[in-house]
Amino acid sequence: MTKSIAANSVFDKPWNFYDFDRESLENLFTTIQEPSFRARQLMKWIYHRRVTDIECMTNLSMALRSRLRSSVSFDLPSIKWHQASSDGTQKWLLELLDGNTIETVFIPEDKRGTLCVSSQAGCALNCAFCATGLQGFSRNLSASEIIGQVLLSQAALDSDRAVMHKITNVVMMGMGEPLLNYDAVVRAMRLMTDDLSLGLSRRRVTLSTAGLVPAINRLSSDCRVSLAVSLHATDDDLRNQLVPINKKYPIAMLIEACRRYSSRTVGGQVTFEYIMLDGINDSRKHALQLCSLIGGLSSKVNLIPFNEVQGIRYRSSSQKNIDAFRNTLLNANIMTITRRTRGSDIDAACGQLAGTTKRRSERRITVDVVDNIK
Repeated sequence: MTKSIAANSVFDKPWNFYDFDRESLENLFTTIQEPSFRARQLMKWIYHRRVTDIECMTNLSMALRSRLRSSVSFDLPSIKWHQASSDGTQKWLLELLDGNTIETVFIPEDKRGTLCVSSQAGCALNCAFCATGLQGFSRNLSASEIIGQVLLSQAALDSDRAVMHKITNVVMMGMGEPLLNYDAVVRAMRLMTDDLSLGLSRRRVTLSTAGLVPAINRLSSDCRVSLAVSLHATDDDLRNQLVPINKKYPIAMLIEACRRYSSRTVGGQVTFEYIMLDGINDSRKHALQLCSLIGGLSSKVNLIPFNEVQGIRYRSSSQKNIDAFRNTLLNANIMTITRRTRGSDIDAACGQLAGTTKRRSERRITVDVVDNIK
């Protein structure tokens, strides 16, 4: 289970409502000798009725309202600017209280609207093809800063009559490695899937990871959302170059963790993300190796044309090579799609999110950071 938020003294200092999922909020009220159902009442006021004025919450006692009014806040990041792509993709730059900024992207489609959410300010994993890593790493986001991206984006969409889209899917595929911010990410995803808050189906919330095996194992018990794995290579030598965390959790260990996750999760199909890099990982040999790696695993493969990032030397594979790669996987009965590039004209496509980070650490993954995950 994720670490609980200490409730003993939380009412003695300001605390943010959006940092609490239902379980931790119930624990908070129990600690101050209030019935646990107060948590459900409060969640309905905030998430369902969109009321944050404590005095309007008439089914709470006057004493409790007074206590809440003096301690609880509803702070969220602020929208610094917004961009709209020619293909309908929307991107927001959100400013955090400490001056860091993060990016959040909404991708509209005919029958769904997908929000790409960030989990960290910057990223420490230093994947070779990703713009976020170029910014360095500042810090993890709080649960309120994660769920706030969903709330702010939907409010912005609701206010734009020309858009008329709802968020139906959330993907933890923005800035950062979600599993290096495990507790806050799990609390936020529980809120996304809780009927008392956002009420999304677990299948419509996807966490994307570069492959932190111990945390994948934990996730199957704590929050069984859809899992996506940034694979991008079929042998350890190449993946060590592209995704350095592979040096700690090599491909064989990662694929085995995916098999366990799939077996423990209802409808447990794992998505493998594979960025197509010209002359690097896009040959027929690589496609056949991928077939061998994930054979027998309930999975699908997303082939992602590389999106240009200033300062990164790679080029995208040709459409001919992408099609040939895809056909090899399809012939092996592996569900495979080529992801359509969206939002590249506003640097909102896969691998292009950056933002700005304050107090950056060195741009590399360190063993002590990863070892914090048990």
